[in-house]
Amino acid sequence: MENGAARKPGAAFVIGTRGSPLALAQAHETQRRLGAALGLEPERFPLEIIKTSGDMIQDRALSEAGGKGLFTKEIDQAQLEGRVDVTVHSGKDLPNDLPPGLVIAGFLPREDVRDALICKGASSFADLPAGTVVGSASLRRQAMVRRLRPDLEVALLRGNVGTRLAKIEAGEYGATLLAMAGLNRLGLAHHATAALSVDEFLPAVAQGAIAIVVREADEKARAAAEAICDREAMIQVAAERAFLAVLDGSCRTPIAGHATIEGDRIRLRGLVLRPDGSESVGGEGEAPLADAARLGAEVGRDVKARLPAGFFG
Repeated sequence: MENGAARKPGAAFVIGTRGSPLALAQAHETQRRLGAALGLEPERFPLEIIKTSGDMIQDRALSEAGGKGLFTKEIDQAQLEGRVDVTVHSGKDLPNDLPPGLVIAGFLPREDVRDALICKGASSFADLPAGTVVGSASLRRQAMVRRLRPDLEVALLRGNVGTRLAKIEAGEYGATLLAMAGLNRLGLAHHATAALSVDEFLPAVAQGAIAIVVREADEKARAAAEAICDREAMIQVAAERAFLAVLDGSCRTPIAGHATIEGDRIRLRGLVLRPDGSESVGGEGEAPLADAARLGAEVGRDVKARLPAGFFG
């Protein structure tokens, strides 16, 4: 099969990415890391920008349009066709199962996992006036807002980071929640009113992690990607994604999960919520690092066994 590098003279690997400012920041970070690891100029890893269904749908929640795969389907296809060699994704956008022939090579060193509150006129989530309209496209964030502050209003807010910040600035919404990781990567952390503690606002699975995907049979690309990936991030996300997989987590289900490493042990906290925030079921556990995925699955099964009938409607 022809690969993308064959059509780009001098390219070592072609990197596939979405075209949003955050996606490009993540792709450029990958480009720099590959260049440093292989002793090549970053230009040897050209970017191929691919528009996805998720980018084109802006008028409704992704849960109504097909879920997580909307941000990866077209990129996956380009990779399977050999038009790109290495693809870069926000870890929380990856579906539970990749198409046959593609594998996650690893994750770049993880950024801040916390959610950030962006608002005007309040200094913390607790200080938001009753009735404040909080805009978000994430079912997890919507459910957690409703759970912690049922006196607030929740409304759909789609768009890239810049669009959402502009809508807050214009007063179209009273507040929104964004990933601190994305703000940091875009140099926009100064817009955060407050970073919400993990205890208060459990993050999305793989939040802050950049996933690198390669073709399973492409040993050169896989070795190059593994050289820039972070072992701790891979272990943490393995536990979180295993938790998600047991619960069949998708954009239709408010699920949170966060793993931490202390010495040779990994600890995982997971949470599932009703979309209206009226009820939640959580679980946690710890295990040796080598058992990260097993831990995630065990915590997932424990939570699933305790979900009331009809929990997801």
